[in-house]
Amino acid sequence: MTVVACLDKVSKTYGKDNLIVKALDNINLEISRGDYLAVMGASGSGKSTAMNILGCLDRPSSGQYKLNGSSIENLSDDELATLRNQELGFVFQQFHLLGDATALENVILPMIYAGVNQSVREDKAKEALYKVGLKERMHNRPNQLSGGQQQRVAIARAIINNPALLLADEPTGALDSQTTEDVLDLFDRLHNSGITIVLVTHENEVASRAKKIARFKDGRIIEFKSN
Repeated sequence: MTVVACLDKVSKTYGKDNLIVKALDNINLEISRGDYLAVMGASGSGKSTAMNILGCLDRPSSGQYKLNGSSIENLSDDELATLRNQELGFVFQQFHLLGDATALENVILPMIYAGVNQSVREDKAKEALYKVGLKERMHNRPNQLSGGQQQRVAIARAIINNPALLLADEPTGALDSQTTEDVLDLFDRLHNSGITIVLVTHENEVASRAKKIARFKDGRIIEFKSN
């Protein structure tokens, strides 16, 4: 099985002198192609720091992180930004859509940064919106969409560049129970299509949909199991 992301003895500390906080403490984690991993833990457990490092939004203080075989430690900020755009997709609790842009335009945006040919962009964006069930709403702006529909636009945007890894941080946190089920069904379909997913959640019901669970406490992984 191909390893997509690997944390090797990764620690992350913040602060200095007598005010040092160890957010991650020598953790090891391998994510293989096709995995669907839920990351759980209380506030301050280290799960968000781990997600930030997996997403190349932060760097380890020690240890090594490899994404698709490339070590990120010595990359410049510009190189990290390029890597994020090419290899990663992000879905957040808040949808982070551009309010004055249509669903289609929001999904097209990452392809502009990736240098995808203009003649290809719209077709690919439409295909992604079909995949998440928004064929009829692609020309609506976010304020014309429900919360669940906005999250579907965000998911379409996250998968548009065929990322090696889809990172979802509390993606159902702002949704009601029925819409949560709908979005989790969509994640199931994406996973079944071959997309590798890491999902941060504090809800057992959400985590139960994943195939593996990593539970964090005090900056360490205290449990790793298959569902």
